[in-house]
Amino acid sequence: MGLPPPAPLLLGLLLLLDVLRPLWGDLVFIPAFIRMTGPAVSASLVGGTEDVTVSLALLQDKEGLLPTPACGALTNETGDWSLTVTPSVVRPESALDVTVRLKRGLQGCSANETDPFSEPPCIVQTLLVSASHNSSCLAHLLIRVGIYANSSSARNASENVTVIPNQVYQPLGPCPCNLTAGACDVRCCCDQECSSNLTGLFREACFTGVFGGDVNPLFDQLCSAQGAPEAPGWFPFLCVQSPLANSPFLGYFYHGSVSSRPQASAEVYLHTDLRDFSDFGYKQGDPIMTVDKAYFTIPQVSLAGQCLQNAPVAFLQNFDVQCTTSLEVSQEQDGIINAKIKNGVLGGIVTPRVIYQEATDPDKFITRTETLLSNGSAPRNVNVEEHYIFRWNNNTISDISVKIIRVAINAHQKGIMTQRFTVKFLSYNSGDEKEFSGNPGYQLGKPVRALNANRVNNVTTLHLWQSAGRGLCTAATFKPILFGENALSGCLLEVGTSENCTQLRENAVELLDSLIQATHVAMRGNSNYNDPSDGWVEIIRADAPDTDTGADPSVSVNGICTDIPARLNVRILSSDAGAVEGIAQQEILGIETRLSLVNWQFQCGLTCEDKADLFPVSASVQFIKIPAQLPRPPTRFQINFTEYDCNRNEVCWPQLLYPVTRYYQGEPYSQCMAKGLLLVSFFMLAVFLGSPWARTCQV
Repeated sequence: MGLPPPAPLLLGLLLLLDVLRPLWGDLVFIPAFIRMTGPAVSASLVGGTEDVTVSLALLQDKEGLLPTPACGALTNETGDWSLTVTPSVVRPESALDVTVRLKRGLQGCSANETDPFSEPPCIVQTLLVSASHNSSCLAHLLIRVGIYANSSSARNASENVTVIPNQVYQPLGPCPCNLTAGACDVRCCCDQECSSNLTGLFREACFTGVFGGDVNPLFDQLCSAQGAPEAPGWFPFLCVQSPLANSPFLGYFYHGSVSSRPQASAEVYLHTDLRDFSDFGYKQGDPIMTVDKAYFTIPQVSLAGQCLQNAPVAFLQNFDVQCTTSLEVSQEQDGIINAKIKNGVLGGIVTPRVIYQEATDPDKFITRTETLLSNGSAPRNVNVEEHYIFRWNNNTISDISVKIIRVAINAHQKGIMTQRFTVKFLSYNSGDEKEFSGNPGYQLGKPVRALNANRVNNVTTLHLWQSAGRGLCTAATFKPILFGENALSGCLLEVGTSENCTQLRENAVELLDSLIQATHVAMRGNSNYNDPSDGWVEIIRADAPDTDTGADPSVSVNGICTDIPARLNVRILSSDAGAVEGIAQQEILGIETRLSLVNWQFQCGLTCEDKADLFPVSASVQFIKIPAQLPRPPTRFQINFTEYDCNRNEVCWPQLLYPVTRYYQGEPYSQCMAKGLLLVSFFMLAVFLGSPWARTCQV
């Protein structure tokens, strides 16, 4: 097989170099042509941007044709235009952001308010942005300007102020299809910025329903909706006479009032029309108020995973969150010291008691640190953990204690800081460590109660890892195992070149056993720690490996360690143990821990240097509910008469006499029947003693 001729091969290489040249050095504007209709446009200059000069020129087009870009046409007469060049945020070493902006306003242009697009544009020009190096043109950006007189950018903000009503008292926005401010949205007939002439173009194709502006639809219970074909025959007797303004969708799409402030603070001020009912007692879920009619706020994590710095604290709702922030924007949060919180009684105030502690291991909270040179700047404190304990009594707050763990850092230090915020509501007469996880059964999301019968202080908890930073086991913290929540966690164990297989087994077993430092688990959420016979089950440890086997501790020839514990599997059996006032009570029947073994080999590449390798260990928790409860098969009556199915209809006829039916589980069935018969006897006695029986007896 012969080689190809040299001439075609050289021509192909030159063609390939010419195609790939923009990818590794040549300048190019992205995009290369822009049609400008607003006061500013931006483009990116990509390539070798070192020692590149960017200039702006005004071109003269003739007979409506765009001129050909050329460096000879460059002038300094840019008129009312300004050019700004800044390094790109994404790739500052090889890209520039170029912005062309109009310096003057459009007050001199006359606009026709009735027909905004009937007249020609106010400004029609052609701009040329050029990138050159040593008087050599490298790239061009052509901008065609066509700005109308009454563009939304030409008006002052004070000329067209949109009044947004308080969404707490609105079912939806007044016009959901109005998506563009200062302009008419096509097919949106409720848009007030559309003139009658423009609306006539799409009047027959307007958006319908809620998106089209019908924000107060007829709800099913309204009497005026009885013409619906699916309305039952008894609808006129149970319908509601109500105006459309009193809609059941009122406030349905409102998710709370959370506003951001530039500085971190322990409070956020409310809207002026917010109603405060904290003087008459708190209810579960009510925001805790301060004497300044403001929310008492603590940073929390939203549903989207973002950290909200000014999130209100809800009454009787615990949480434990972590937020990641930059040291450059973090500030000292000492507002809790001067905070005065309403306790739920008219005129009552609670002042938090604050305790400060210094963190023993700052590297666990601050990563990727970088200290800048400073001229004798004093250090500053940052809070890395804040723990709040609220003592409640009925519907009031009796005491608030706060423990703040802080770290002293350099005033100009950079890095990423992980903060932890916890809020716990405890009864006024309960201890700090003996919080129940349910009464009597477990509640979902509460910690599993455990004790260690081999210690004097037998109170303990089952844990999982909560990794941080590089994910090393030495820097990982613990989090409790929560009832009913399956979980999986892990960390990385550092293994040195001098360690043998026996030592690795011992370290892995010790690390996994640190998660389960208990001998018994509570069957119920209120089991007594001081009475081991009060509903405690022993933890079954299956297949515990024996590290003292007497085997050769050295590794095998190929460097593989066998039977290394790598995963702890925790299986918890639970079941329903009755009901209290109709609420099912769950208890734990048994718990088993099992270690999974793997074969592992030290990875050191071509040469084994004196550095550690990483061995991953993990732990999993699985809750198994026994016996397996299959769904109850539907009866023939439920299949044929679906209108009487309580799961498909709002009106449940089988539960009409709810206290005397099997659905009611608050009291024994015999007591319910006795009370029901007693009420029936009273009713019959009242009927016989009343009219017309009284008049019949008189005759």
